[in-house]
Amino acid sequence: MDTMPAKLVHGFLRQSAERFPDKTAVIHENRRASYDEIFSGSRNLAAHLTASGVQKGDRVVLMHENSVEYVVAYYGILIAGGVVVSLNPGTQPDGLRPLFDELSPTAVVASVKVTGTLRTIGGYPDSLRQIILTRRITTAGGPLPIPVTIFDDLPAPAPDFREPDIDENDLAAIIYTSGSTGKPKGVMLTHRNIVANTYSICSYLELTENDIQMAVLPFFYVMGKSLLNTHVAAGGTVVINNKFAFPASVVQQMINEKVTGFSGVPSTFAYLLHRSPLAASREKLISLRYVSQAGGHMARQIKLALRKALPGHTKIIIMYGATEASARLTWLDPGHFSEKIDSIGKAIPGVTISIVGPDGGILPPNQTGEIVASGDNIMRGYWQNEKATRKVLDRNGYHTGDMGYMDGDGYIYVTGRSDNQLKAGGHRVDPQEIEDAIMESDLLIELSVIGIPDRLMGNRLVGLSAPVGETVTENSVLAFAAKALPRHKVPSAIHFVKSLPKNANGKIDRAACERIIMERSGSSAA
Repeated sequence: MDTMPAKLVHGFLRQSAERFPDKTAVIHENRRASYDEIFSGSRNLAAHLTASGVQKGDRVVLMHENSVEYVVAYYGILIAGGVVVSLNPGTQPDGLRPLFDELSPTAVVASVKVTGTLRTIGGYPDSLRQIILTRRITTAGGPLPIPVTIFDDLPAPAPDFREPDIDENDLAAIIYTSGSTGKPKGVMLTHRNIVANTYSICSYLELTENDIQMAVLPFFYVMGKSLLNTHVAAGGTVVINNKFAFPASVVQQMINEKVTGFSGVPSTFAYLLHRSPLAASREKLISLRYVSQAGGHMARQIKLALRKALPGHTKIIIMYGATEASARLTWLDPGHFSEKIDSIGKAIPGVTISIVGPDGGILPPNQTGEIVASGDNIMRGYWQNEKATRKVLDRNGYHTGDMGYMDGDGYIYVTGRSDNQLKAGGHRVDPQEIEDAIMESDLLIELSVIGIPDRLMGNRLVGLSAPVGETVTENSVLAFAAKALPRHKVPSAIHFVKSLPKNANGKIDRAACERIIMERSGSSAA
């Protein structure tokens, strides 16, 4: 990159608009938006927000599906000095109201699909002054009780419009965790946090203006947001595809648009492998430089199958991170993919990873402890939750809650979560170990092992899985498990579903899996 690094997140867009004004920045369906178009739209929104009273540090909620409008709104809010709070546009009224009360937003930018929710939320905080919609709506459902502005009606900034002064340590975003282990928490990320992580990722992925990234992950999810920021920073192109339910069309668009990078969570790749023509399209993916995976543990079996299905020139990059880390903490150099296939790699540039024991001391190689990270990318804390902040941030850095070890070569391995251990039949077991072993059977697309209460065993292990085909039976899976695992780790039953329930960012929703298993078991305890 031949320009001075940006210090603010919207600086990525400004610099790329200056360098490549006419270049396509975002592709969504039939629309192709240039960098100049997106930057101009973002400044229009910023000028409107500023003129309507949004001040530096005010929270602005963004509820929109991935689109050109999302990108314009995201950077426009930042230019205005606002704090972007990207929420799942599918959030229901009973979930949205407490978030509004917690955030006290001054404005909401939303798609028309969200208007039904906004009408039925049951009251707004006094702080909320306006709703900005990216499309005009009919009044069939009744008017919204807050003044509404439409994107297309926003005028160009007045000649005297002056962007607010923003410091790199000012808050840029609040991103809510998925809430898989309790109530979602608002992760506070500064411009410095996001910029540091963005440039680090650009560095190790060797991103340039020639890169074309397909985004199937939602931008309200930290990994999706990272894909957007890194490619805008590099001056590349982002291809938005919101139709992953039709994976064959995803693969075809990758070919048509000459996509160079594709990123996903474990389930993304499981479904590409089993329910798309990925392997059959191998010779056509001539531009695909790499695929990258984060968002949780991916079984070795999926990694090996992916290596066979992808072109030989396509690198597989395993990554590990957290919302609290602005996205990324480690990466596995693809040159060591086979040698260290079970590893999450080493710390990315600018991040330090330690394995810490119960007493807070750093452990030597090959000893298991908690994975703790430090660096400029680590969050400021949780929004209005000092107790939760103190629990994970201390002098050592950010405590991930993941347990693991570092081998003699400095590669890190995750062994499970500290809060995910189960007591079954007097033994402590980790569901991840059981899932990995059974996935080696090649009989399943994905699997979640849950412990359901049992008066004698403490917990009874039960699996919920999606089989690769109709000929796979529960008995065949359990027979494989009996050979691959000690007796106390073999699930008592395996239930089949077409696909495992996911949360909005594509990760397996273990709580929903447990509910399905409990319903099929017919009781709350055996």
